[in-house]
Amino acid sequence: MAAPEEHGSATEGPQPAAEEEDTKTFKDLGVTDVLCEACDQLGWAKPTKIQVEAIPLALQGHDIIGLAETGSGKTGAFALPILNALLETPQRLFALVLTPTRELAFQISEQFEALGSSIGVQCAVIVGGIDSMSQSLALAKKPHIVIATPGRLIDHLENTKGFNLRALKYLVMDEADRILNMDFETEVDKILKVIPRDRKTFLFSATMTKKVQKLQRAALKNPVKCAVSSKYQTVEKLQQYYVFIPSKFKDTYLVYILNELAGNSFMIFCSTCNNTQRTALLLRNLGFTAIPLHGQMSQSKRLGSLNKFKAKARSILLATDVASRGLDIPHVDVVVNFDIPTHSKDYIHRVGRTARAGRSGKSITFVTQYDVELFQRIEHLIGKKLPVFPTQDDEVMMLTERVAEAQRFARMELREHGEKRKRSREDAGDSDDKEGAIGVRNKVAGGKMKKRKGR
Repeated sequence: MAAPEEHGSATEGPQPAAEEEDTKTFKDLGVTDVLCEACDQLGWAKPTKIQVEAIPLALQGHDIIGLAETGSGKTGAFALPILNALLETPQRLFALVLTPTRELAFQISEQFEALGSSIGVQCAVIVGGIDSMSQSLALAKKPHIVIATPGRLIDHLENTKGFNLRALKYLVMDEADRILNMDFETEVDKILKVIPRDRKTFLFSATMTKKVQKLQRAALKNPVKCAVSSKYQTVEKLQQYYVFIPSKFKDTYLVYILNELAGNSFMIFCSTCNNTQRTALLLRNLGFTAIPLHGQMSQSKRLGSLNKFKAKARSILLATDVASRGLDIPHVDVVVNFDIPTHSKDYIHRVGRTARAGRSGKSITFVTQYDVELFQRIEHLIGKKLPVFPTQDDEVMMLTERVAEAQRFARMELREHGEKRKRSREDAGDSDDKEGAIGVRNKVAGGKMKKRKGR
């Protein structure tokens, strides 16, 4: 291991005793006063379990592998030590954080900026889907912290003059297993080649896979493992249910559940972009305020969707697994797995969108006749038998007619949308989120009049 510099007076032993945990403050962990104040302002009263374990070790200069369930404060566990070290030896391009999805990158950047606002920390978010010219300008200003998705970062390392990461001191991989699962392996290898060997590396994830273990050998020196939960688990305050239904009535049951639990905010996970879009149109035709978020939408639309949902202007967010990791939206009350996840580990991440930071929440998984085996795998993984969510079948069947009509409308709109995309690539996707979806047809979007066929 590279000789670790002594950071602060963190003399804390690696494994804190359980009794001490309640009384620990950020100051006890060795975090400087300025950052302790920033934590107070953010309303972080006391550190979470992963922070208690990881922060002292990180301050002592160890490489860290952090395993903790979603919603357990992993971002704070790497942001605080990095900012602490940055205060002691200020320099530009100090840390690089790699994330699998663009939305997560923006969220981490917000946390860094909130924690470092009093010390003037500058961050740059380098992700796809956004004009790379403005990103090059941001990199030319040499920010302290770069938060990036691997693909676009490689692009800048190869094409942006004067940008390199040779002075890098910290590398963080958040949701490391997902970075590798999304087949970023080659990109990550390239990045590891162009950054210094002599650096601190933190890997954080809620689930450990073989690939992560392989990466650990390549990227870390004598790492210390901070595992808050070794077996895959979901939070205690999460009530998990399933509904066993015929697949042709899936939409009807979804509408029934949204009506039953009306007044809550929902996150509904679908398996494909197309299904996400279709279901969003279907629900909107039935008068729900639903909004889609998936990989085929432009980046500005994705952020727009997310912000509308965060601001509670919409109560239902329909998403693909793009949104299943790391996104912290405090007010999600119910997660619905409309399409069952094919990888059982994704289930843990999806339901981790609710019941965050000590709040309670519900999750409901739709199991059709084709999903039984996948569902048994999920139960096996979390080591629990899930209870059935109570439904009144006769009430559900009363909805079939209205739902069938809405399905027809949704299909028509999808077809229209598809044709429009073919016709005009440059201004595609204007009907992603409209107040009524039907009726508000002739609308000026982006300064261009869209000519539509009358219905």
